[in-house]
Amino acid sequence: MNKTVWAWVKLLIGASILVALFLQLGTQTFVDGLRVITLGEVVAALGIGLATTVLSAWRWCLVARRLGLNLSLPRAVLDYYRALFLNAVLPAGVLGDVQRAVEHGQQQGDVGRGVRAVVLERIAGQAVIIVAGVAVLLAVPSLGLPRDIILIVLGAVAVIAAAFVAGKRWARANTGLSRTIADIRAGLLARDAWPGIALLSAAALAGHITLFVVAAHAAGSTAPIAQLVPLMVLSLLAMGLPVNIGGWGPREGVAAVVFSAAGLGAAQGLTTAVVYGVLALVASLPGAGVLLLRTPVLRRLEKAPL
Repeated sequence: MNKTVWAWVKLLIGASILVALFLQLGTQTFVDGLRVITLGEVVAALGIGLATTVLSAWRWCLVARRLGLNLSLPRAVLDYYRALFLNAVLPAGVLGDVQRAVEHGQQQGDVGRGVRAVVLERIAGQAVIIVAGVAVLLAVPSLGLPRDIILIVLGAVAVIAAAFVAGKRWARANTGLSRTIADIRAGLLARDAWPGIALLSAAALAGHITLFVVAAHAAGSTAPIAQLVPLMVLSLLAMGLPVNIGGWGPREGVAAVVFSAAGLGAAQGLTTAVVYGVLALVASLPGAGVLLLRTPVLRRLEKAPL
C-alpha cells in the first residue's frame, strides 16, 4: 500500500474510533474531560512529565551509547521533550521521534544508526507495556474481555515486529542486515544493557500510570487504585497501535470498553482517557519551548557531561 494512502487510512481509523465514541456516549463526556482539569492536575502533569521524560531520555542515552553514538543526558532530555510535543500536536504521532532520530544521526555522522537507536529505544518502552498488558490479562481474568484484549496485544506485538522488519529492510539496502542485528544485540540484549533499559522503561511506565490515576480522580472516579491500574495498563497498551491521531483514538476506545467491563461505566472510562490525553499534552508543553531555543544552546548541551 502506498505510504501516503496508509497514512490517511491510519488517521481515518483513529478518527472513526473517536466519532463512534462521540455518537455512542455523546459530547458531554468529552466536555467533562476538559472541564474537570484544575491547576493541581496541571502541576502534577508537568511534574510527572518531567520524571518520565528524563527516564525515557536516559534510556535513549543508554541505547545510543551502546551503539557508539555520543549523546548527553541534558541534550537527550531537550530533544525528547521536543519529540513528545511534536508527537502530541501532529497527526501521525511519530514525527517528533523521526526528527530526533534523523537529527541526532546527522550530528553523529551516521543517520542509519541514529534512527536505529531511537527505534530500539521506543521498542524497549513498548515491550515493557506489552509485558505488563499480558500480565494484566493473566492476573485479572474478571475483565471478561479476553478476545478483545488479545487482539490489542497482538496488534501491539505486530507494531514491534513491523519496526524490526523495517529496520532489517533499511539495513539490507544501506548497511547490511548483520549490522542491524549487531546493534540490536549491543543496544538492547547485552547483559550490561538490558537490565538498566528495562528498569528505566518500567519506571517510565509507572509514571504514565500515575498520570492516568491523576486523570481518573480528576474525572470523578472513586475506584481503588488496585482496580484502576490494570485498566490503565490496557489503555496505554492501545496507544501503541499505529492508528491514532496524536495518541487519540484507540486509547479512548479501549478505556471505554475496559471501564465498562469492570463495572465503572464506559462514560467514566472515556472521560478519564480524555483527561489523560489533555494532561499528557500539558506534560509535553516544555517541548514547545525547546523548539524556540537557538541552535548554539543545543550544541553546548550536546557537549555537556552526564
